Amino acid sequence: MDSILQSLEGPVFSAIRPYITPYTSTLPPSVQEPLLNLLTPICYNNLVRDFDPASNPQCVQYAISKAIGLAIVTLSTIVKVPQLIKLLSSQSSKGLSFLSYLLETTSFLCTLAYNFRSGNPFSTYGEIAMITVQNVLISTLILQFSGKGGWGAVWVAALAAAGYALFNEEIVGPDTMVYIQAATIPLGLASKVPQIIEVARQKSTGQLSAFAVRSSLHLACWEDFKLINGNHRSSTTSLAPSLGYSPHSQKSTILSSSGDSSAVPLSTQSLLHR
Repeated sequence: MDSILQSLEGPVFSAIRPYITPYTSTLPPSVQEPLLNLLTPICYNNLVRDFDPASNPQCVQYAISKAIGLAIVTLSTIVKVPQLIKLLSSQSSKGLSFLSYLLETTSFLCTLAYNFRSGNPFSTYGEIAMITVQNVLISTLILQFSGKGGWGAVWVAALAAAGYALFNEEIVGPDTMVYIQAATIPLGLASKVPQIIEVARQKSTGQLSAFAVRSSLHLACWEDFKLINGNHRSSTTSLAPSLGYSPHSQKSTILSSSGDSSAVPLSTQSLLHR
């Protein structure tokens, strides 16, 4: 990164700096304040006001990581919408494992509580909140379309009670919360196993959405980039296991998209998440 920025300093940055800085140094408060909060004052001055990225490569890396974080939060608002649409249009939950969603949602809820209580920026864990909401909807529909609709209310009530306890320091203390957060890694990995088994048992991907699986893989890769670049490790631990799951679901859904999914035999490795 350093060498690339230095090589661009002479022919690019220094050439356009005189034309850019008159505008970037006089940005209105409505634009300046969000950028200051996002980049920190040091990196804002370096990258925006003075437009001198070569002098501080760490700020460039930080800005890229922040941009990816915001992109992840944005994408996470729709990542599982195709799965919801597929469930509603087919009125069938074939190929989807409720247990997988139960474990994954539990893992995400713990991570949400931990990050919120730790005071981490929303951009570092916002995608988990978005996906958790979608997971609750999907898992409730799975129960509904598998003839167990009455359990949907029980499921949502149990999540609400667990969330209340996890977000309340008087019920779940800080030390206990640390152990719970550490448990989200094996829990996240375990959440993939029931879905793999379900697809293998059905010998079909059923109503499993290819878009949701692929988007989960992309989100996981972006999350790993954030992790490598030092963005709040706690926010990424629940999403990292998706890399072990997604390639298999990728293979399954790609195979099924070329023909009737009910006829597709499987050798599996599947999804997450994120």
